[in-house]
Amino acid sequence: MAAPTNQASKPRIFGVYKPVGPTSHDIVNRIRRVTGEKRVGHAGTLDPLACGVLVVAVGRESTKQLQAIVESEKEYVAGVRIGQGSTTDDAEGDKSDGPIIDPPSVETINEVLQKFVGEIEQVPPAYSAIKVGGKTAYKMARKGQALELRARTVLIKEIELLGCEWPELSIRVVTGPGTYIRSLARDIGEALGTKAYMSSLERTRVGQFRKEDAIPVEEIMMLSSSSLEEYLKN
Repeated sequence: MAAPTNQASKPRIFGVYKPVGPTSHDIVNRIRRVTGEKRVGHAGTLDPLACGVLVVAVGRESTKQLQAIVESEKEYVAGVRIGQGSTTDDAEGDKSDGPIIDPPSVETINEVLQKFVGEIEQVPPAYSAIKVGGKTAYKMARKGQALELRARTVLIKEIELLGCEWPELSIRVVTGPGTYIRSLARDIGEALGTKAYMSSLERTRVGQFRKEDAIPVEEIMMLSSSSLEEYLKN
């Protein structure tokens, strides 16, 4: 069903709460079906294993504003599994054991976490959308091709230890653009003297778009184009 012409041109940007499972592209396609609008985009991909705030723009004028949102501050809550590494730096990859270490104190963990606050050099995960010689890194990695990713300067504004049930940490992270939480988890393990990977991820904020204001995907799928417009006004 095509969106009414008086609504299709209206700027419309909102946060959707993406569950674990679907890709960000899946969510965009669902919203296309609801709105009847071909020009639908999102600000910052969430992997299928991640959940949380996905900022979506509907319509030509809205999608033009996405780049500024991509570059905005983001907040995450992540699980970090200490003692094992992963080929993908998350729970999806093949695991390998790291050196066995004694459980560190909370004070030691906090000291390690704070070393990552500020501008740091970070190597992106091999399974990422980074381009290497014009080719996508994750496609090369899946084919078993050797690749060397260069470290990039990223900004981590805050890290807070939310909980520790060894060997699992729960952390809250506030970042600038381009930061990989998977890489951060891996590097935290190295700083503790072993391996680690990101076991879970929830994006709780993208700029001004917060988790508590995001629309669940299930609710969007029950709305028509006109009722979605009315829903967003409330």
